[in-house]
Amino acid sequence: MNVFRYPVFIIIILVIFVGEFPQNVWSQKKGASRKPNSRLSPLLTNLYLGRFNKTLEKYQPAIEKEIGYCTEDVKKDFNGAFDFQGREEFFERCHKKLQDLPIRLCTVSELRVYFTSFLKNSGDKKSVSQSHFLEPTRNCNLSSWSAGCEAGWASAVNPGQKYDYNETDPKKMPFRTSNSKPCCDGFFCPQGLTCMIPCPLGAHCPVAKLNPSSGICLPYHYQLPSGKQNHSCGAADMWVPVQLGNEIFCDPGYYCPTTIKKIECPRGSYCRMGSRVKYRCFTGSMCDKGTELPSMQVYGILLIVLLTAILIVVYNCSDQVISTRYEKQAKSREAAAKFARETAQARQKSRASKDNWKPSGLQGLQDTLSRKFSRTKTKGSTLSGFSSPQRKESPSVSDSLENDKGSNLENGDKSSKHARRASKELHTKSQIFKYAYGQIEREKAMDEMNMNMEMYGDDVFLRKRPRIEIAFKELTLTLKGKRKNIMRCVSGKILPGRISAVMGPSGAGKTTFLSALTGKITGCTMSGDILINGKNESIHSYKKIVGFVPQDDIVHGDLTVEENLRFSARCRLSADLPKAEKVLIVERVIDALGLQGVRDSKVGTVEKRGISGGQRKRVNVGLEMVMEPSLLILDEPTSGLDSASSSLLLRALRREALEGVNISMVVHQPSYSLYKMFDDFILLAKGGLTVYHGPVDKVEEYFAGLGITIPDRVNTPDHLIDILEGIIKPGGNVTAQQLPVRWMLHNGYRVPPDMLHLCDQNGSSSSSLSSSSTSNKHVDGQREVEKYNYFTTPDLSGRVTSGVFRQYRYFIGRVAKQRLRDARAQAADYLILLLAGACLGTMAEVSDVSFGYTGYQYTVIAVSLLCMIGALRTFSQDKLQYRRESASGMNSLSYFLAKDTMDLLNVIMKPLVYLCMFYFFSYPRSSFESNYLILLCLVYCVTGISYTLAISLEFSQAQLWSVLFPVVLTLIANQDKSSAISLVSQFVFPRWALEAFIIANAKEYTGVWLMTRCAALKKFNFDIHNSRKCLCYLLATGVGCRIIAFICLISRSK
Repeated sequence: MNVFRYPVFIIIILVIFVGEFPQNVWSQKKGASRKPNSRLSPLLTNLYLGRFNKTLEKYQPAIEKEIGYCTEDVKKDFNGAFDFQGREEFFERCHKKLQDLPIRLCTVSELRVYFTSFLKNSGDKKSVSQSHFLEPTRNCNLSSWSAGCEAGWASAVNPGQKYDYNETDPKKMPFRTSNSKPCCDGFFCPQGLTCMIPCPLGAHCPVAKLNPSSGICLPYHYQLPSGKQNHSCGAADMWVPVQLGNEIFCDPGYYCPTTIKKIECPRGSYCRMGSRVKYRCFTGSMCDKGTELPSMQVYGILLIVLLTAILIVVYNCSDQVISTRYEKQAKSREAAAKFARETAQARQKSRASKDNWKPSGLQGLQDTLSRKFSRTKTKGSTLSGFSSPQRKESPSVSDSLENDKGSNLENGDKSSKHARRASKELHTKSQIFKYAYGQIEREKAMDEMNMNMEMYGDDVFLRKRPRIEIAFKELTLTLKGKRKNIMRCVSGKILPGRISAVMGPSGAGKTTFLSALTGKITGCTMSGDILINGKNESIHSYKKIVGFVPQDDIVHGDLTVEENLRFSARCRLSADLPKAEKVLIVERVIDALGLQGVRDSKVGTVEKRGISGGQRKRVNVGLEMVMEPSLLILDEPTSGLDSASSSLLLRALRREALEGVNISMVVHQPSYSLYKMFDDFILLAKGGLTVYHGPVDKVEEYFAGLGITIPDRVNTPDHLIDILEGIIKPGGNVTAQQLPVRWMLHNGYRVPPDMLHLCDQNGSSSSSLSSSSTSNKHVDGQREVEKYNYFTTPDLSGRVTSGVFRQYRYFIGRVAKQRLRDARAQAADYLILLLAGACLGTMAEVSDVSFGYTGYQYTVIAVSLLCMIGALRTFSQDKLQYRRESASGMNSLSYFLAKDTMDLLNVIMKPLVYLCMFYFFSYPRSSFESNYLILLCLVYCVTGISYTLAISLEFSQAQLWSVLFPVVLTLIANQDKSSAISLVSQFVFPRWALEAFIIANAKEYTGVWLMTRCAALKKFNFDIHNSRKCLCYLLATGVGCRIIAFICLISRSK
């Protein structure tokens, strides 16, 4: 009951939160609507705004050239600062007060002097007092300094003077020295200019008041000139970036609908510095009267509780979804198996009753004729060449499940095609399982009729698979850069339908020998010939029907036994094989290897215990058996197995051999009974020399001819290996070193010149030596071991496996299961991101001076580092499994795309999880969606970089680089323009992410903040137009790194 309380609780909180979130977060720009002024705007305001707009249109290119880096749309930004429609009260009041306002307003040339002086000094660290001074002008210099040049004062244009308002040359600005008066409220008058400039929106510019004790005009902090008793305080004296002076900015906790009116923020609303309107507080947050920022920690804590509860549920219940599904599937499978057993028992009883009724002579004659005609039909229908490998099936699905009368188990080949067609019509799991288990029971009945497996040699009930016969002549391998031979002059042949055992002491090159036959050897040069079916063809051309079982148990530990086998069958069997046939093959292998009891158990890893070591070894072999190979190479498959498990494995392989599979394996110390189950025996001496290669039943006869007898109660391979190790003397007139030479002479092979001294000097041996040496003088030159090339190596297997898109679907399903079972690690990643977002959001205050640069810098480092380390697991944990699957012919592109597709969930969710904390604890001016979009592109970029590191480096090295990369590159991105390394900073991803964050925040600073925006962007060398470009750079880097990672994946697998 407690399990179901969590989701209900979470859904209730989520509904409440989602109901408020869009209404508040995404609408934070929408303040209270300003009531329009119903009366007409005064003529003076219209004239000023009209002239101002015409000037902007005329000089827009020049303005964009000067400050284009901080104005996305010049007209829009300046209208946002100087749109006084409906706010023209201060124009009327000032005109009534001065009566000559138009001739006191600054012209274009005077405005250019002020803003040009600001732009030159914007990046310098200057004090507030220094920011008052402008360069000398025509009206304010050492020889001419009227009262209008003082801070807060202005003068009128001298009478009778003609001037052009749009003149841009500062040397042609009008003479303005007469009738000096204090500026009006709503305007600012810089020291060094004699004209008036309207204060931008978001400012509060009342007339200053003199502080008698200090002589300073408050709140602007300029002093009255000495010696001028009639000089009073005027209006504001400057509009500069906030770090140089914030006197004209509307105070925090207040909003200023006009530049002369300041209203305290009411309860339930908040007002940032420079606000023109009030913003409604979030529901549930505390906003008292005069609040600058709402208390967003409540939402942050609520999100922490919500997400933590979700993670706890995922952590505890991640595996239950798959387990529930498998429980239903297991019930269906058990019901099908029970039905098949009951059907087989009924069929057996029916046959027994018929046998009891028939006369004994007639029954014997019928059995003889039945076997005779069964052999004839089977041999006539055997597949030849390299057609698709198929088994002989039952007459039909309905017959195999229901019809017990008149069924003849020995007549399987007659209706196998009908059974294959019928299997294509099966769709439900119940039908497929019934079909599969019915076929398995029928095959077991065949085994019982023949009494033992050896009878299959005469009565062939199984269709043969495509034949692969491998012949090798004078095969020699030499280490590159050295003259050391690890295999010399090995000649022989391994045949289809036989099981060959490769044995020898340590260092004899057993694994090297089999790896050379399958084209998997590296770091060597090779001489000699390897023929496939008598032709000089590459073994890689048959890779789709060649199985290689490595010595190590390379299986997916987080998948069950059945999942491992089923995935291998889906990807490696013929694409046109019906689903029911694939299920039958998997079920047959599980039954043959004795894995029924652990089929739904996870294989396990070193950290997490799973099935036993012997069962894991059998799963390792089963991965190759389910693809129905024609050539099966096994490297020590019985190591670590007890005698019973080894016998079970050999019986399963014996059945494969009866279908025409060419099986060779490396075996260590087999028991006598196990040794007798092999067909051929290959014994290698140290240095890779052949001592014996032939049938098992001829071993003792051959060595007896050399004077070596096998003692009673001693296993033949153990005794021979002890002789090769030097533990036991061989006896007779031969030494252990001479045994390889004796084998060469026995078969007429060429003896290497450096081994001639080991030959006997008697006449027969000399003549044999001379004949073999003269007849086999041809030695192939050394060459590189041939490697598989997708474009040049032809496919001669005759099997068409699943394409890219179908394998992509299979990989997607497998990766999804692995992620669900690894949900605890994913939950830990999200929890760390939650804590990081909460901590950094609390510590990093979003400053109006730097637009939150410090907080965003910490964000780029933290998110990049945590996401890169988390993404390393995508490709680092299953490198060995991928190499095995890639070597078997599975598609690497499907594998890579499936991994990347499943990681897109993390790419989408991790920025959201982090931002839910960081945004509500720091609450920047930029919107939630703009911050999320930037973080999304950043995480996509660093995930691609992490892929490249994980594939190309070892896991420990990749972790180190994942930590260093974000930190070092962020430091490079923060270098000054004067530094030599600043050239590199333009091409690192932290630079692009930081620029995108700052630009998104800077766009929200309008009106009175325009100067601050320009100063900050110039300081950081950012351009407001680069927002999309930065996001494109991040995405392009992510795509490019993924392409590089895929290339590394392919090259490393070779």
